[in-house]
Amino acid sequence: MTNLTEQFSAYSRWRSNAGEAVARLRTWLARNDVGDAQSDLRLQYLLERLQEDKLTVAFVAEFSRGKSELINAIFFGDHGDRILPSSAGRTTMCPTELQWSKGATPELRLLPIRTRTRQTPVSELKRYREEWVVEPLTSIEAASLQQALARVGETERVSSLDAEALGFAIDLAGEQGIKPGADGLVEIPRWRHAVIQFPHPLLEQGLVVLDTPGLNAIGAEPELTLSMLPNAHAVLFILAADTGVTQSDLAVWRNYVQGGGQRQRGRLVVLNKIDGLWDGLRDAAQIDLEIDRQVASVAETLGIDRGAVFPVSAQKGLVARIQEDAALLERSRIPALERALSDDLLPTKQEIVRDDTLAETREVAAKTRVLLEARLAGLHEQLQELTDLRGKNQSVIEYMMRKIRGEKEEFEQGLQKYYAVRSVFSNLTNSLLNHMGLDALRDETRRTREAMLESTFTRGLREAMEGYFRTLRANLQRSTSEISEITTMLEAMHRRFSVEHGLKLPAPESFSTQRYETELDRLEATFNRQINTALTLVTTEKHALTQKFFETVAMQARRTFEVANRDVEQWLRAVMAPLETQVREYQIQLKRRLESVKRIHEATDTLENRVEELKQGEAAVQALIAELDALEAGVGTALGVPALQAGEGASLRAAA
Repeated sequence: MTNLTEQFSAYSRWRSNAGEAVARLRTWLARNDVGDAQSDLRLQYLLERLQEDKLTVAFVAEFSRGKSELINAIFFGDHGDRILPSSAGRTTMCPTELQWSKGATPELRLLPIRTRTRQTPVSELKRYREEWVVEPLTSIEAASLQQALARVGETERVSSLDAEALGFAIDLAGEQGIKPGADGLVEIPRWRHAVIQFPHPLLEQGLVVLDTPGLNAIGAEPELTLSMLPNAHAVLFILAADTGVTQSDLAVWRNYVQGGGQRQRGRLVVLNKIDGLWDGLRDAAQIDLEIDRQVASVAETLGIDRGAVFPVSAQKGLVARIQEDAALLERSRIPALERALSDDLLPTKQEIVRDDTLAETREVAAKTRVLLEARLAGLHEQLQELTDLRGKNQSVIEYMMRKIRGEKEEFEQGLQKYYAVRSVFSNLTNSLLNHMGLDALRDETRRTREAMLESTFTRGLREAMEGYFRTLRANLQRSTSEISEITTMLEAMHRRFSVEHGLKLPAPESFSTQRYETELDRLEATFNRQINTALTLVTTEKHALTQKFFETVAMQARRTFEVANRDVEQWLRAVMAPLETQVREYQIQLKRRLESVKRIHEATDTLENRVEELKQGEAAVQALIAELDALEAGVGTALGVPALQAGEGASLRAAA
């Protein structure tokens, strides 16, 4: 078992333990009837995210850099042979995902290249099985997998016009696109995308390996560069030691991997085929010196730190794994790359999952704790009132009844203000969803499409596309203003009920649109590099450019707004829940107080029995709070958070 496999297995166990702790909290809330539908839904979504959590590692390179061999060496050496095809020339002709999900069927799914003629992205077509050519994998032995996966490299020859219609750039010199053959035909991939499912230990634990084709094929599938690569948790950019950084390598790096910014976490450069220097004429020191020189040259050319460049021999690493040759494996330097990959990938992903899980469970626990403490305070107040009635005459009891009725009437008057706030909240919610909602996005998408198709000149096309981003950003900014108004209004209502009726209400949960604005910024930067260039605007036919924009940029923007809608709708439900819960609980407590005193008024001998009931109820609620503290601490323990930090809610309550 490799170091990467061990760490990945440890991460999978950690994630599983976290899921079990969250499930215990969810079950406890339902069993004790102290949760609500919103809290249950939040924990259900959290459990689904933990169960379906994936880590995507993408491999990007021009052809003949040894990319498929590197995947074999890192992930599939324990199969005793190559799994992905690896030979001279092109072996991966389309983006290929290797994955496995619980309950899946071992199979190879191939999406025909001609689906590009429709305005449908790969992510959408994944929902429709009938669009794919599906081949069952009858065996997961190496030979059977090799035979099936060889289909990923299939090609067909078409005319230049057909190739351009499918999105491929054609260049007679072969520098800026595919070069036609002597017969005038162009060789293109037979498949647009491939998904390979088989039960490998790492794939079973949530790893997704994304193998990408070379520059010409990458550029023809913008969804890959706008969505799949930016969202990958790690990207390995592979160069060959015998070629160094070529112009096409540099184009792939600048346009699709680094994206014009500073080095991102999880982006590693691999200098493959260092075994070409093992010529038997140089000693180890000379070879190491030559490798160091090449690493320095690559780092300088790409503008990155030398520590981000990893020289390896994928072929020797695979042989070493198959033959269990520890010395050869160490010489291949594959373990050093695996350590860097696990150090870059897993801790970052684990931190994201930990923060997300901790935030969700803390908020649910805090809301439940506030409810239980309000219930405890109500019981304590009832108990104090009834204890004070011991030995009192009927007039005192009647006075107590009048007092509670007065509080009830005063609270009901306060409810009128609460209902007014609910009405304003509803109006603001509708306005917010109008600006951030998908209907507004669809309208803007339609207007932009019409403007592009009606444009006669390049300037009109550019203004329409740039205007699309301006409108979306303005909608987000208006949404931010409305979110602020909602939060301010609820803060005032919380203060009012806290002062006038003693309700213990936490400050309303905040919400920010920053993450969606950042995603729009990233999308616009990619659009400016890949579509909004003078060369692309001049050389691309208007209808083709429009189709490309809406299949990629607009589709990715839609995904961003779909996530924003889901998040803001969840926030709107959650932000009102504490006030609604407290109002409902206070009404119940008032009713119980009045009933208790009525019962005492009607039969004085029930006083001691009622006092004892309240004491038992008080003890039961205290026990529930202790159980909640333990469950919250259990989630923290499963996530590896220190006990003091995990039990923050209990500590704050004790301090209060």
